[in-house]
Amino acid sequence: MIRAQSGFYTVWADGQEVTCRIRGRLKRARLDSDLVAVGDRVCVSLAADGSGIIEEVEPRQRSLARLAISGRKGRTWDRDGYLAEREQVILANPDQALFVFACAEPQPRLRMLDRLLVGAEVQHIPAVICANKTDLVGLDEAHALFGIYEQIGYPVLYTSAVTGEGLERLRDQLQDRVSALVGPSGVGKSSLLNAIQPDLGLHVRQVSEATGKGTHTTVVRELVRLDVGGWVADTPGLRALALFDLDPEELDAYYPDIAPLVADCRFSDCTHTVEPGCAVIAAVEDGRVHVHRYESYVRLRQEHQRLADMYWWGIR
Repeated sequence: MIRAQSGFYTVWADGQEVTCRIRGRLKRARLDSDLVAVGDRVCVSLAADGSGIIEEVEPRQRSLARLAISGRKGRTWDRDGYLAEREQVILANPDQALFVFACAEPQPRLRMLDRLLVGAEVQHIPAVICANKTDLVGLDEAHALFGIYEQIGYPVLYTSAVTGEGLERLRDQLQDRVSALVGPSGVGKSSLLNAIQPDLGLHVRQVSEATGKGTHTTVVRELVRLDVGGWVADTPGLRALALFDLDPEELDAYYPDIAPLVADCRFSDCTHTVEPGCAVIAAVEDGRVHVHRYESYVRLRQEHQRLADMYWWGIR
């Protein structure tokens, strides 16, 4: 499914678009998630007028999701007073997420990038980092900013729509894949898309501007077809991904630079914050784990500890 708007769904079937509605019996399912999302693989029956009915939604292999925007701070409470979470699927079945950040103008918000990377790890989505606007700082400075992620093992593309730096590699990365582009405003996503396919960025921006601006705005989500093969979806306003049922004690498993060290900690329940004999703290002190990444881990763990306390103690 490539587009959703106002209860109508556009399905790409046999090389053409088919406008569909959902079979009524399906609307009683998946109460904890979106019933149908862009990227879902669906079974459709065709009517005589060329329209279709979505009869079945295949199980999702993975999904790019966040907490639904409802209730208190994006969360709701069930009848028993426990914290209940519902996911809002931004893109179903993505092959990858490209996290686009500028090297300058605006300055890169690496803590946001860290949160997005944790979300991708939790949701089993391969992550690629795109360090854009290298023309503003030079490649040496760009590598200084984003090189820590290469050391961890994440692919990093260094790009510039102005000079053409890295565009061929970006095109190859997108080819024949379903990709989500994620990043703050102003980082140059539209310029990059226009550079690899004329007017593609303009089309994606027009879709983005119709998405979620105000309570009365029609919400449009869409996958856009690439000339080189594959599909791309922009995700405007997405600052963090859903971390469902993630206990604070599990967070270290989703930091690839921290996870291998955990077994060497003196205590099996080590929080990696104050304990003696902590292998993670030792790795920070001797430079094997970057200070920025460690601080990102500590802050995110503290946030999830507060959420866990709210759940268990029923604080509202």
